[in-house]
Amino acid sequence: MPRLAPQFTPAPPPWTLHGEGIMLLYRFKKSWIESNSNLPAQLQGQFKGGFGYVMLVDYSSSPVGPYQELLFIPGQFGEKKFQSITRILVSSEASTDQGRKNWGIPKETASFLWEKEKGKDSIQVELDGKKLLDTEITHGGISFPISTALLPLRLKQSLDEKIFVTLPKGSGWGKLARVRRMKVDPQLFPDLVGIHPLIALKVNPFTIHFPNPLLLPNHE
Repeated sequence: MPRLAPQFTPAPPPWTLHGEGIMLLYRFKKSWIESNSNLPAQLQGQFKGGFGYVMLVDYSSSPVGPYQELLFIPGQFGEKKFQSITRILVSSEASTDQGRKNWGIPKETASFLWEKEKGKDSIQVELDGKKLLDTEITHGGISFPISTALLPLRLKQSLDEKIFVTLPKGSGWGKLARVRRMKVDPQLFPDLVGIHPLIALKVNPFTIHFPNPLLLPNHE
């Protein structure tokens, strides 16, 4: 008998999620993006610069329960300069399923080992038994408020012949952080080794709201 795909309870948008995480802010070169970031076909030749992000998130609560996440946003694309999540791993099958259906986010399910000490996070992510990322990040100092009002997210995702535009909004408290170790399997995730972020932040706590997406015709 063939294995049946698991069925998940629908968790439609909007979602409000709470947790903590690490945000690394970059400005990637066009040549690096085109050769190292595994862009999907619809984004090739469309890169317009802007800020890129790597985010590691430990959600303590969401409509599908707690889970962990690693995502990559290269920067802005197209004439309207939308952003796009081009690589994303999460520790929850339900999050993968609902994230793809609700917002066209190309989630895959991976295994996370996230160890927390005072002033330090050590994180490993494995996909199909292969270590995708191994990083150590330290943080400390005075907390300060941060918000997507400063660095807005305007996501445009294309998946399963649908186009989703979503404007998430989030806020929290950040501390300055430093990447002490960064190892990446370049076959499985953009090779960040040797590329230094403009700024690294530990954000704890934070809240992010994912609203209903705007669905666009597939030719846009």
